[in-house]
Amino acid sequence: MLHYTLAHFLVISMKIFVIIIAMLFGLFLSYTFLLNRDTKLDSGAVIDKILVEKNKREMHVYRNGVCLKTYKIALGSNPIGHKECEGDGKTPEGIYIINDKNPNSSYYKNLGISYPNENDIAHADSLGLSPGGAIKIHGIKNGLVAFAKAIQLKDWTAGCIAVTDEEMEELFNAVPIGTEIEILP
Repeated sequence: MLHYTLAHFLVISMKIFVIIIAMLFGLFLSYTFLLNRDTKLDSGAVIDKILVEKNKREMHVYRNGVCLKTYKIALGSNPIGHKECEGDGKTPEGIYIINDKNPNSSYYKNLGISYPNENDIAHADSLGLSPGGAIKIHGIKNGLVAFAKAIQLKDWTAGCIAVTDEEMEELFNAVPIGTEIEILP
């Protein structure tokens, strides 16, 4: 009977240990995510280039070659590789421009990205598929702002680039239509 009790105690202890490690890892991820939030952009900042590094989940914004701020981002749910067709969950790669600003989006505001370009359309056509479209930089889905920081710990969009609503607000004000955006793997 003592052997069973000791074995049972060890199993329970191991489960508790695993739960504690998982909780500590979650706290570490949350802390790291919060720690990497830079200060706000200056209210009069004007961004002339956006650089997205998909593999780092980072978006850098520039003015005259100087990085003004780096944002942690979430990408499409299937982020590795260039977007090939509608519904593939990939975020495009390449050089595009910001071609639209929408203050009334179903995700807190958005900046339109000029995907698909001629090459994207030709590639999708060669596959007999639609290239998709409506790729944006946007905030959190309206109504989910309370979960914004947790949502941003995972890639979750349909191919867009997501930031928190507060970050989207400053980007919306600082990024003019015509701004170049380069999206790297």
